[in-house]
Amino acid sequence: MNPIQGLSLKQARKLVIASQLMSSSPAKIARQEATLKVVEQLGYIQIDTISVVERAHHHTLWSRLPRYSQDDLFFLQKQRQIFEYWSHAAAYLPIRDFRYSLPRKQAIASGERHWYASDAKLNQKVLDRVRAEGPLQAKDFESDVKRDVNKWGGGRPSKRALEQLFMQGELMIAERKGFQKVYDLTERVLPAGIDVSTPTEEQHIDHLIRSYLSANGLGSAPQIAYLLKGMRAKVENRCRQLCEDNALDEIQVNGLNYYVLPDFDKKIPVRPSTKTIKILSPFDNLLIQRKRTLELFGFDYQIECYVPAKKRRYGYFCLPLLWGQDFAGRLDAKINRKTGVLSIMNLHMETTKHEQFAKEFAEVMWRFLKFNQGNSFELVRVSSPTSDNDKKLRDLIWKFLVDPNTSC
Repeated sequence: MNPIQGLSLKQARKLVIASQLMSSSPAKIARQEATLKVVEQLGYIQIDTISVVERAHHHTLWSRLPRYSQDDLFFLQKQRQIFEYWSHAAAYLPIRDFRYSLPRKQAIASGERHWYASDAKLNQKVLDRVRAEGPLQAKDFESDVKRDVNKWGGGRPSKRALEQLFMQGELMIAERKGFQKVYDLTERVLPAGIDVSTPTEEQHIDHLIRSYLSANGLGSAPQIAYLLKGMRAKVENRCRQLCEDNALDEIQVNGLNYYVLPDFDKKIPVRPSTKTIKILSPFDNLLIQRKRTLELFGFDYQIECYVPAKKRRYGYFCLPLLWGQDFAGRLDAKINRKTGVLSIMNLHMETTKHEQFAKEFAEVMWRFLKFNQGNSFELVRVSSPTSDNDKKLRDLIWKFLVDPNTSC
């Protein structure tokens, strides 16, 4: 076992950002191939329904791939190079990792509850219909009783059955039409040649550890086992064993211990991280674990769409702004899909470099506008704790938005 090494906060941030593909994109290859490489490196891409701006799964990929198109993800799904299942939440996963979804599926098939109680008779009825008729959506089951809006998980019984069959592995999502899932039998969706052997518990835990550390650079056992029921102690014990075998190293950052892969130092960029501003989704892999984000970046972030309106500080769906190795602000934005106007409801700048930030922000906002298929901006509010003149800041931001080529 190697002695515990020390890593500066700056080095740790560079390692994390590089591992998350925030400081560089995959080589100039076909867009779909580059998209697959990002999914494989990150391990998962979280799916979310909120569409104030482009949905999280597209947003997360665009943050790393300026050339990304929303069609790329759907292409990979149709080509069976990625699949949908549950990570810590609903997600797209690389098909190469399919076998590691089996332990959860088997647990649910054996009676472990996901969202609601399973109805075996209804499940069989729904499964028989999909087998006979081919791919189906929830809306194809028109004869069901209407949703009980007063009950959690109170959708149509057949929709619950479809989700149960999906979670226990008998159905997969063949594609999406719009945002609606299309279900089909697993044997008709899963491509030939995919390893479907169930991993041992040790193999499964090793996969969790290695994929997490590859994607995130460093991590603690609670972070590796994030939202995975009953896994924290098992992950901790296995990490200790791997350290004893010199298959993992332990480092200390800012007084806290983390695990890393043995070659972690080779992934720390020699050159400083790019100073391009990155507009991130609240569900981005880089910051989905808020406590970790606070530990490593000193950024205290909360998504406020679940916070009562009167208690919100930054806005309904504020987006973190990564600038180099630091989080330099929060953006509450909303796209009007009828008019094409991207409204900047609130830009909260957390840097003293206002003019430099304004120029960089304007440049990335024009790309964000295009990504959201918008055509113009509306700027409502700009603020900063390091300025006592919000109007001056607003005028500065607007100047660069109107003319991104304005010189500092």
